[in-house]
Amino acid sequence: MASQPAGNTPMERLVDAMAQIRDRCVWTQAIDHDALVPYLIEESYELVEAIETGTRAELVEELGDVLWQVLFHAEIASRAGTEPFDLDDVAQAVLDKMVPRHPHVFGDEVATTPEEVMTLWFRAKAAEKSTRTSVLDGIPRGMPALALADKVLSRAAKVGVEPRSGSFEAESAEPAEPAEPAESAESAEPAEPAGPAASGEDAELVLGRHLLRQVDQARRNGLDAERALRLAVRELEEDVRSNEAR
Repeated sequence: MASQPAGNTPMERLVDAMAQIRDRCVWTQAIDHDALVPYLIEESYELVEAIETGTRAELVEELGDVLWQVLFHAEIASRAGTEPFDLDDVAQAVLDKMVPRHPHVFGDEVATTPEEVMTLWFRAKAAEKSTRTSVLDGIPRGMPALALADKVLSRAAKVGVEPRSGSFEAESAEPAEPAEPAESAESAEPAEPAGPAASGEDAELVLGRHLLRQVDQARRNGLDAERALRLAVRELEEDVRSNEAR
């Protein structure tokens, strides 16, 4: 009879289950870090969805799926021929990073407001990354284009570099059908304001609609909006590095 996962706690049993699966499942044995990347991305997006719209049960499930990915990578690494590491090494790396970043909790610093906490946080991060030569260092290249753009823009602003201006006026390959004229001025719907709404979700919705229209315009012209944004972000990065090299 096959053995069941061993351990005194659910976490211990989960770790043992991962080890047994790696030992006895031929599919799992063939998987490496690179092959797991698509699963990690998918599980991460499912977790985000559960946070935004899901139930408690769905959040528990999706957190578990992401945890499983962490265990999977750690198990693969623990059996590596060169530079192996295990889950304890991963946990220690997190401790080594997070404890110094919270000197108001584990040290003598005092922070009574969120702003003071963030000041200490960024000071600690700056000390950790003292070997970096560019404000762009450390930005993950695999981020989705919008998230990547937001991160690069925030770093570029620190060195006074603005994105280049540009306009997009290519004719649509699939022009939208003209809207039927309103019977009267009173029957026409008010135009959506050009600027953001007051605040909160309304402002984000207006921005989202604007972005959606831009993506649709790109699609109608046979362009890849994700790639287009990445190209513009790359251009901004080149400008930042040129500015830093002066």
